[in-house]
Amino acid sequence: MGQGDDHRLTMEMKQERDLQGVGGGGLGVGYSNPALAVSTNSVANNDSEIRGSNAFILVDDEKMSAFDNFVPWFKRKARNACTKKMLYKRVPILNWLPKYNLDCAVGDLVAGITVGLTVIPQSLAYSNIAGLPPQFGLYGSFLGCLVYILFGSCKDVPMGPTAIASLLTFQSVNGMGIEHAILLCFLTGLIEVLMGLLGLGFLIDFVSGPVSSGFTSAVALIIVTSQVKDVLGIVVKGNTFLEMWISIGENIKDTRTWDTVLGVVCIVILLLMRLVAMVKIGPSQESDGVTKPKQPTIVHKIINKTLWLIGTSRNAILVILCGVVGYLFSSGEPPFKLIGEIPQGLPEFKAPVFSVETEDGTISFIGMVKNLGSGLIVVPLIALLENIAICKAFADGKAVDATQELIAIGLSNVANSFAQGFPGTGSLSRSAVNNSSGVKTPLGGLYTALLVILSLLFFTPYFSYIPKSALAAIIIAAVVFMVEVKVIKPMWKTKKSDLIPGFVTFAACLVLPLEIGILVGIGINLLFILYHAARPKLSIEKLVSRGGIEYLMLTPDRCLIFPSVDYVRNLVTKHSIRNGVPVVIDCSHIYGADYTAATVIETLTKDFVSRGQPLFFFNLKPSVCAIFEGLAPKGFHVYYNPEDIDRLLTDKDDTKPKDIMDV
Repeated sequence: MGQGDDHRLTMEMKQERDLQGVGGGGLGVGYSNPALAVSTNSVANNDSEIRGSNAFILVDDEKMSAFDNFVPWFKRKARNACTKKMLYKRVPILNWLPKYNLDCAVGDLVAGITVGLTVIPQSLAYSNIAGLPPQFGLYGSFLGCLVYILFGSCKDVPMGPTAIASLLTFQSVNGMGIEHAILLCFLTGLIEVLMGLLGLGFLIDFVSGPVSSGFTSAVALIIVTSQVKDVLGIVVKGNTFLEMWISIGENIKDTRTWDTVLGVVCIVILLLMRLVAMVKIGPSQESDGVTKPKQPTIVHKIINKTLWLIGTSRNAILVILCGVVGYLFSSGEPPFKLIGEIPQGLPEFKAPVFSVETEDGTISFIGMVKNLGSGLIVVPLIALLENIAICKAFADGKAVDATQELIAIGLSNVANSFAQGFPGTGSLSRSAVNNSSGVKTPLGGLYTALLVILSLLFFTPYFSYIPKSALAAIIIAAVVFMVEVKVIKPMWKTKKSDLIPGFVTFAACLVLPLEIGILVGIGINLLFILYHAARPKLSIEKLVSRGGIEYLMLTPDRCLIFPSVDYVRNLVTKHSIRNGVPVVIDCSHIYGADYTAATVIETLTKDFVSRGQPLFFFNLKPSVCAIFEGLAPKGFHVYYNPEDIDRLLTDKDDTKPKDIMDV
């Protein structure tokens, strides 16, 4: 601890000793406040027993410059950043690699290959969502995986393109070319790393569950809509849900029959194969409590594992089969649209371009950033939201380090930009496959990356025969389950008002651009929170003191700040006039106040004095009391010992209310 810290601690201890003049008794540390010591109205005394919080707000009287405060803080942060503990925290591979064994290696190998069979067809399809050539999905699916192995804290996260990130890329790039998409990936990564270093992972806390569900459901429908054009074999324009459906209606007359037939058949096959993965052959392992449960035989286990593998690898199987069909028709004019030629080999590894030549001239770096607009904020935040949702889903109750995940996916996106990839993050569907495949560590991403690299080196010539409608079917069959209908019933049973921000977000994202839609949802949610803060509950009890004097006890359930004080004042005034007895406001739950609250309390006490109606404040925290006494309100009486109320009411009993009216 530095000298500045020692000095501050000494001052705090001195102030705490000085403030012990108020209170005593056997209940521990009592309230103390310099304002109470000079108040002529306070009824606290050294002989009474004081109850309340022992929280103090201490301020060093010695003025310190901002620089004097900053230097010790910076030195402390620098020392913490250079420790071995911080190194192991920020490079998680150092924790699990020394414990790596054969069991982990087998689990990671199986999971990595299984995820690789899923990510290859998905990456080709997600490129279509992003409005980019298919190879760029593969370019963004291997280098980020390798980087995440070093810095990722969740074993189940397979880094790469996702449906939501691809759609956001499409809306941000808006047809301006691959250079903008690569720059978006680079800047997204830098922003995520910067957010991680600044500890800004808490920002996702402002996106509530209902808002997240509404956003995800709307995105799923937009993605399905964007793929309808390939299933129908038509050309569609537009970015939003409504724009695309209007364009579909205008061009549906150009529907290609065989593209539609193939797309619909592929969707049905994928949904059926999804069910195959859930089929279990053989006896159940559950016991009836009487007889010993029968165990599946080796044959049963092999069949179940085969069915699971077929269901899990359904996308890869479908792509291979449709590729064969496309190849058989390649000699003539194919009856359906193919994705076309894909360059063979790894991408050229280079830094993103910071200016681009167009027909209208050169677009500078600043111009490219302006073109990307709000996507530079929305894409990193939504990527973090996706990734944290995955980490929490598979964390088994463990804490999730949002800061570390920001750094990990940020560095992965920076690396992907050097391989000409577009923004990506953790995929929930691939994470489920990873987890069910028995992944043990993030090293499973190594085998996924190697599989993608092998496909780029040797198999891309064959990808050109894949029909576009088959890739569209893969996307539709995957994202249709992202529509979170299942959350409506629990919300209705728990808190119906949560459905409002969820439905508003859902509708706004369908009608407006996605970034505006989610901001609308967050705004509605914040309005609910502010309304809740502005309308505190006030419990009302009519009590009788030991001396037989009746009084009214009013207890607000939260702090008094400017949106709520007038509401509380009106309630207090209403009930005090209606009952016409002395009033006690229990301030046990009032842990904060502001200037507006102080002015309202001043007016409230003045009103009570004018009516001749006693008003007392019980258990008011010293810091709040100091705020109220700052305006020297007339008739401001504070007490802390519940037994004092009888004496106070007896002393005030000769002062009867003057103007009591029925409300």
